Amino acid sequence: MIAFGSAITSPETYARCAEPGLRRVAEPGTVNLAGPAAGTIFRSYNALLDRAAALEDLEALVLVHQDAEIADPSFLPKLRHALGDPGVGVVGCVGAIGVRSIAWWEGSVTWASFTHRYTELGGGEFPSLSWDSSALPPYARTGEVDTVDGFVLALSPWVVRNVRFDEALGQALHGYDFDFCLQVREAGRKVVTADFKVVHHHALELAGDLETWIEAHVCVAEKWSGRMPGIGTGGGTWQRRAHRAEAEAAAARAQALATELRAAVRAERHAHDLREARESLSWRLTAPLRRLGGRATDDGGPVSPRPGVPSAAR
Repeated sequence: MIAFGSAITSPETYARCAEPGLRRVAEPGTVNLAGPAAGTIFRSYNALLDRAAALEDLEALVLVHQDAEIADPSFLPKLRHALGDPGVGVVGCVGAIGVRSIAWWEGSVTWASFTHRYTELGGGEFPSLSWDSSALPPYARTGEVDTVDGFVLALSPWVVRNVRFDEALGQALHGYDFDFCLQVREAGRKVVTADFKVVHHHALELAGDLETWIEAHVCVAEKWSGRMPGIGTGGGTWQRRAHRAEAEAAAARAQALATELRAAVRAERHAHDLREARESLSWRLTAPLRRLGGRATDDGGPVSPRPGVPSAAR
């Protein structure tokens, strides 16, 4: 029996995103442990682990973010195949190797079978590198990785009963997945990726509170430095790494400022072009037609817009 769990902070988001995916893949005997979050994600997930550990015949516990929708009807067979190796402890759909910190994307991403769907700016999506199985890059592969992204985490029964999320790491939604994968690897179990198709309904802004992200980054690095090869380290002395980090932060701020300046220039240019258009002879000559277009017809109905003309241009 495979169980699912979600820590819900927004019932509307869960009902719109995670719940349809869970219904899509459920089979007779599937257990859904979803419920309101119990404080931090660390504590909420530990509560779900405790509940799942008491289930008889547990094959796996799948932790799903409330904004993640499993889109793969073959999710359960693929998960069972991945867990067919008794050494596997964690399975995800996004993973990387060569990871040194919670910024796992700075490592080498080897698999990412999800698409990032957003609602800002009219909505859209960004398919990740292995979302389309017919157009895989040559380096894409499933298998063992250093860490997986936590929006979908499938855990073996051994992990459910023997590993817990570290609640001492803080209050933020950052670093919990990387730290958990490190714990599993330290215990001698594997972290792997599988070809699960998942839609992540997420805003374009990936880290809203940078201060808490930085705090989590430091806490995880300090915890694992010297315990796991490569974690929290880099080339050169610690002084040189510190100076480089300061330089990278300054460079990032400079890039952000440059982006703000470019946006301001574009806004000013747009305002200038609009002023010129409104002061032109053609704009004044067509003013009566625009006023006419905004009036009701003689029978009281609205004037039909010209076909193919966006509303912003009318």
